[in-house]
Amino acid sequence: MTVEPAEDAVGTKGFDLARLLAERGGERYELHARHLNHQLPRMLHTIGFDKVYERAEGAYFWDADGDDYLDMLAGFGVMGLGRHHPVVRKALHDVLDASLADLTRFDCPPLPGLLAEKLLGYAPHLDRVFFGNSGTEAVETALKFARYATGKPRVLYCAHAFHGLTTGSLSVNGESGFRDGFAPLLPDTAIELGDLDALERELRRGDVAAFVVEPVQGKGVHLPPPGFLRAAQELLHRHKALLIADEVQTGLGRTGKFFAYQHEQGVEPDLVCVAKSLSGGYVPVGATLGKDWIFKKVYSSMDRVLVHSASFGSNAQAMAAGLAVLSVMEDERVVENARVTGDLLRSRLSALVDKYELLHDVRGRGLMIGIEFGRPKSLALRGRWTMLQAARKGLFAQMVVVPLLQKHRILTQVSGDHLEVIKLIPPLIVGEREVDRFVAAFTAVMDEAHGGGSLMWDFGRTLVKQAVVNR
Repeated sequence: MTVEPAEDAVGTKGFDLARLLAERGGERYELHARHLNHQLPRMLHTIGFDKVYERAEGAYFWDADGDDYLDMLAGFGVMGLGRHHPVVRKALHDVLDASLADLTRFDCPPLPGLLAEKLLGYAPHLDRVFFGNSGTEAVETALKFARYATGKPRVLYCAHAFHGLTTGSLSVNGESGFRDGFAPLLPDTAIELGDLDALERELRRGDVAAFVVEPVQGKGVHLPPPGFLRAAQELLHRHKALLIADEVQTGLGRTGKFFAYQHEQGVEPDLVCVAKSLSGGYVPVGATLGKDWIFKKVYSSMDRVLVHSASFGSNAQAMAAGLAVLSVMEDERVVENARVTGDLLRSRLSALVDKYELLHDVRGRGLMIGIEFGRPKSLALRGRWTMLQAARKGLFAQMVVVPLLQKHRILTQVSGDHLEVIKLIPPLIVGEREVDRFVAAFTAVMDEAHGGGSLMWDFGRTLVKQAVVNR
């Protein structure tokens, strides 16, 4: 007796992805509202970000009308090479076509070893790699390894830091909005970025396993003072504690060096966390690079061979994508482009600070740039600024982000909750053309804000009402 396969939801036998998307893709916002995070579509509708993007390539999206949108967000830094890079796509097709015996769990396939070897070539003071599936997993691994290797419980981190949202990484998250309601967390202490006295004071207590730090803070795009990382490393080692560099966002060329800690001579972290753009945005992947003695202490015997592992860690698709990404970065000189293009963009924007009283600072490294707004001097603008600040800090930055998308088709983000900072983290392949487009659009938005453009400030009043309702 032959059993006919049942018809699926779109009326065909078997699975047809193209038809499913064609027939139900238009329900995307309704599906999210019903089955996923219901606040996401609500927020997108409120600020006018509820777009429908049909396709993407490189640093651009296109909507159904064929209009292009410049991506200055790169999926929160995931799309380092832009979308759909042909070399990475081919690597993924090739690894699927190879029908490898993947994730048997009891063998040693070649791809993880090859990718680890390649990654360690960019950090020659480190020796081994653990592969997981995300940035937060990479941080969790580093925290576990540091605590086990040192035998100490406490981890130090920086105020306003972001290291992930799982319980361990949340313990070293410097934003109360993420932590509230999820206690108790791991024993931890926050210090201000750059405060060596506070670091030494905590280390003297003798219970610190490690200090985890972003070489450039993502929230607000803050750089440590010159010499801070090197001095912190010396203090940590003196007190037999470890330095963990969270390069999840800053690594793989984002700041104009392969790793951001490499901007400071002599800094050699004990553990380095990598993720986001390692697979070119195709496959979830994370990596924790570390010193030999740390790994050997954690994996101290055959009985402990699985003491830390990940079910999908080291999967063939992620490893192949990672190898392809690193090859493209070398062949296309992506790190150099990030440095050169980032310097150009930052200098063009910095030249506007004296022109616009609402624009207070432009900072960053490579293609990780923060644009900060602040209280204006003129009476008319000061009144409007005060109105926004009284409702909720960060609303002016949102007022800039919205017209950049609505009028100029450029996608950006506010750098953090209650921050008057826009963060630019575009794909590392952008060039002078994209710099020209962004600076022209940003200048137009600033002109409108300073000229009292009614549409922009009317939207500001809408945001104020929304902020009041949500209190």
